[in-house]
Amino acid sequence: MISTNRLAVALIAVAAVTGSAARPDPIDKIREADLKRDLFALAGDAMRGREGGTLDEMAASAWVAERAREAGLLPGGDNGTYFQFFPLERLRVSASSTVTIDGTPLRMGRDVVPDNTVVATVDAPVTVAPGDSLEGLTLKDRVLVVRYAPGQPATGNAPALRTWLRTIQRAAAASAPAAIVAIVPDAAADQWERVAVAFPRGTYGLDPDGTAEPRTAPAGMPLLYVRESALGGPIKSDAKVTASIAAESFTYPSVNVIGRVPGRDSRLAGEYVLFSAHQDHDGVRYTVNGDNIWNGADDNATTAVALLAIGRAMSAQPGRRSALFIWHGSEERGLMGSRWYVKHPTVPLKSIAAVLNGDMMGRNDPTTAALLGAVGPHRNSPELVQIALEANKAVSQFTVDSSWDDPNHREGWYYRSDHLPYARAGVPALFFTTLLHADYHTPFDNPDRIDTAKLTKMTRWMYATGRAVAEADKAPAVDPAFKLERCRDFTGNYCAGSGSD
Repeated sequence: MISTNRLAVALIAVAAVTGSAARPDPIDKIREADLKRDLFALAGDAMRGREGGTLDEMAASAWVAERAREAGLLPGGDNGTYFQFFPLERLRVSASSTVTIDGTPLRMGRDVVPDNTVVATVDAPVTVAPGDSLEGLTLKDRVLVVRYAPGQPATGNAPALRTWLRTIQRAAAASAPAAIVAIVPDAAADQWERVAVAFPRGTYGLDPDGTAEPRTAPAGMPLLYVRESALGGPIKSDAKVTASIAAESFTYPSVNVIGRVPGRDSRLAGEYVLFSAHQDHDGVRYTVNGDNIWNGADDNATTAVALLAIGRAMSAQPGRRSALFIWHGSEERGLMGSRWYVKHPTVPLKSIAAVLNGDMMGRNDPTTAALLGAVGPHRNSPELVQIALEANKAVSQFTVDSSWDDPNHREGWYYRSDHLPYARAGVPALFFTTLLHADYHTPFDNPDRIDTAKLTKMTRWMYATGRAVAEADKAPAVDPAFKLERCRDFTGNYCAGSGSD
């Protein structure tokens, strides 16, 4: 077990080796005013939501890199820079795809948008459903036409229109229609915007090993949304639908921002404490109550600016071990940046003593916080957990909520942030968070809703944990029995897996 005095001893040692016990504790470099200033800059509207794989993410990443330089961090990326670029693979329905209903050509992306990424050729008569019930309808090799009624309930974060269409799809699947067309009335313009915004994005992939075959869209039954006003009137019962749905794939860069503070101990400077965040969010999306910029202040500008504050403290008084700071790109696209880094590390993975990852650290009850990876089966280093809990007692005094670390928790929260690829690779890893709230992945996750006092305490907790690891004679050990009972795949579904794969 780790001594309960280990953290205090480590911090006293810092003052001793840096020249004077009277020198201010470097934790004082972590100031609420600095965090608030950086938060409002990174999560302000000018950054346009920092969507991964866009120029907005690049602009935010350049901002982070410049702030890291000002904080005293040295470049830790490729070729002497702060950057590690990687290729996102994008797959989407081509805008050149054609759809004609009863002789009326529809413009892809404006009059018609797909719900799924498939390739298909359709030339079939329609079956117009009188309502949501499909009972008694002939659907095989026909195009099922259904009309959306505004006011349908949503499920989770999915638009109500998509939830409704997927219900129709499941009900019709056994009858094998050639396609399903959902007519969207102008009265449901808000729902149209919510599904149309996904069309140019498509789906995202990553090939960190460089061994995967190029991504291609499967042949399948297209699901199409059509604006009712584009049709010029009701669809006749003897109408036909013709469609040629093609897909296109391309790559677009995303980026990890990496800085470092060299350790002062020549024996231990080749080992690293990795502080982890992600700087991307959801970008400019559909409008809700007049706002279409999804700023992602809590998710995850809070930890992104926390790393800058920790960097100022570590560069003021370096630890015995080196400190590595990574702002992972395109986390929201499926942990893309951290998955890439684990396969293409700028320092040997075995030299990373601990990964301290944060995601959403500024909301909810000011007295509580969560530390994921702290209880089994997610706990891959009991020693690192003990260090973090001691740091909390020393500097933050949060009541630690362990309920979301339960492998049966409905949110699967442990599997949804950038510590996961490191834990799976056998690196001691923890996840600091203050958990979900009603503004999660909405345009209302804005900087003025962040509890910056709580964020300051969370930042100091991460820092104190990392400082203790940086000063310890021995790095925290990995539990040899660690094995994840399940993983979270990168399309959002659960999949079988273990900590060794």
